[in-house]
Amino acid sequence: MKDHSAKLSILKTLSQGGFHSGEELGDQLGVSRAAVSKHIKGIQEWGVDIFRVQGKGYQLAKPMQLLDQEVLNQALTTPVELIPIIDSTNQYLLERTDSLESGSVCLAEYQAKGRGRRGREWVSPFGSNLYLSMFWRLDAGMAAAMGLSLVVGVAIVEALEEIGLEGVKLKWPNDLYYQDKKLAGILVEMSGQAGAAANLVIGMGMNLMMSDKTEGITQPWSSLSEVAESQNIDRNQLAITMIKTLNKSLADYELQGMSGFVERWNRLDNFLGRPIKLIMGPREISGISKGINEQGAVLLETEQGIESYIGGEISLRPSSSES
Repeated sequence: MKDHSAKLSILKTLSQGGFHSGEELGDQLGVSRAAVSKHIKGIQEWGVDIFRVQGKGYQLAKPMQLLDQEVLNQALTTPVELIPIIDSTNQYLLERTDSLESGSVCLAEYQAKGRGRRGREWVSPFGSNLYLSMFWRLDAGMAAAMGLSLVVGVAIVEALEEIGLEGVKLKWPNDLYYQDKKLAGILVEMSGQAGAAANLVIGMGMNLMMSDKTEGITQPWSSLSEVAESQNIDRNQLAITMIKTLNKSLADYELQGMSGFVERWNRLDNFLGRPIKLIMGPREISGISKGINEQGAVLLETEQGIESYIGGEISLRPSSSES
């Protein structure tokens, strides 16, 4: 694994605020100012906005709070591993399912190969979002995992509400929305044998303070900073609250199944009562969204009455007839 310790050390210093000269940073690391300049360029490639003023040095364009392994360990009983630079938190856990304790978590500051549903890239700039994956061993097996992304979505919104952030909604089957724009995505990946426990890796990427200059995103998006307005977001506390809420919700799901989550989901459904269309490959079905049922299927009121739809290749969009 590539050594990023010098870049991370520079970022830790810059995150304290103010200007820091190349000489000061070089002295801390025992390297030249030219080497510091090279590291700064590498950090900028991670999506961090750093500027330099002649005679003053380097400064972050906006404040940054780094995740802290010690703070996480003190607050949580579940195993948590913070790996600042990683290809993918989901992939890291998927490769270790045989040795992990159920509830184990991997957090990162930057993902080089973050991914969403259907193999899409998940844009993952350093330190401006939250990238979290949890391993869960579901004893009831893979068939019982149907609808799990819905449970995770409910847990995450309830975690946000717990710390006073209101107005975040859910989009079936795996997104969080704020004011009709994507705030976070959920990716559940699983492995296992028929008749045996299912190994689940639940990934979540949430925009916290993403720059307007971020490239590579093709749909309208929002950041948690918009939800919080003037309230400061403590990234460590946010991660801790989410991990605790996820653990509790997954344990509830094992006992109750989807039945315990239907009302909780429908309360948060971004499109409830609104015209929508389901895109199923070449097919499009229009109707009024009526929430979900106990199988985790989306309910749609059409001319034929209320119909349910479920499947990994269904996309949901607001109807073009909606203003």
